[in-house]
Amino acid sequence: MKTLWDEPSRTELKSRLDHLQSNAVARWGRMNAPQMLIHLVDALRMAKGELKTAPRNLPIRYTPLKQLVIYWLPFPKGAPTAPELLNQDPGDWAEGIATLRAQIDEFGSRDPKAPWPEHPAFGRMTTKAWGVLGYRHIDHHLKQFGV
Repeated sequence: MKTLWDEPSRTELKSRLDHLQSNAVARWGRMNAPQMLIHLVDALRMAKGELKTAPRNLPIRYTPLKQLVIYWLPFPKGAPTAPELLNQDPGDWAEGIATLRAQIDEFGSRDPKAPWPEHPAFGRMTTKAWGVLGYRHIDHHLKQFGV
């Protein structure tokens, strides 16, 4: 299973970012490519505890549904996200790409024993779950834009 804890998986994602264009058309959803880029940056900032999000009491917070969604089920297209992860001002494209690449690397070099914040939808998660979810989330959105 691919995870942000694995260097080859991080390298693969960053390589795919090289093919992402600011004018790419989404295959689903309402975000454009620059908005998606900052969404991913903010999601990684949230995972590291740098961006606070309000918890939501959803069924996916609880086992076994939480594990099914994080590890096995395909991510639903157009699923709602935390409002804190919907920054509408993506800024400079090249800077956004560089920031996402740096966030991916920072995540991978984070001390896995450091405390993790609660995920707004999934609640408490293990280090392993954060790595898998991080990879799958980025992969999902890169596929959304055809890369």
